Amino acid sequence: MKNKEIKFFYKKTKSKGSLMVELLVASAIIVSAFLASSGVAQKSLQVSRQSLHSAQASFLLEEGAEAVRILRDNAWSNITSLSTSTVYYPTFSSGTWTLSATPSTVDIFTRTVELDLVERDATSADILPPGGSGVANVNGTKLVNVTVSWTEGGTTITKNLSFYISNILE
Repeated sequence: MKNKEIKFFYKKTKSKGSLMVELLVASAIIVSAFLASSGVAQKSLQVSRQSLHSAQASFLLEEGAEAVRILRDNAWSNITSLSTSTVYYPTFSSGTWTLSATPSTVDIFTRTVELDLVERDATSADILPPGGSGVANVNGTKLVNVTVSWTEGGTTITKNLSFYISNILE
């Protein structure tokens, strides 16, 4: 009879110990799954925020380009009076766009507009790349660079849009 009591006691002790190990393993699996899913959720929010900022910057670039076109359409002298060595900031006031040398931001974004002279080939009148050895076409065409920059996670991100603008109304 003693033999049966020892076996019964051994079985009870063995199952109690294994239950504790099973609970510990299950807890570790649940905690690991929670930590992994929270890490994935955090990364997904970060990527989503970066995507939103990139889309907003694209819209601000397009709006900056449209502001320059509106200035040109109002009067070509609005463009020719601007200096090529100055950084301008588009602002909307009194129902129209203006370019100001006073820095301004839109939310977290800084939008700038810079103008460059365009050189043309003396014989064909084709536009030459910057620094070319052509004839400066001061009054007819300008190179416009619209830039939007913002800080994301300690890094400054910049998007740029370059295009030519001409005096098409004269």
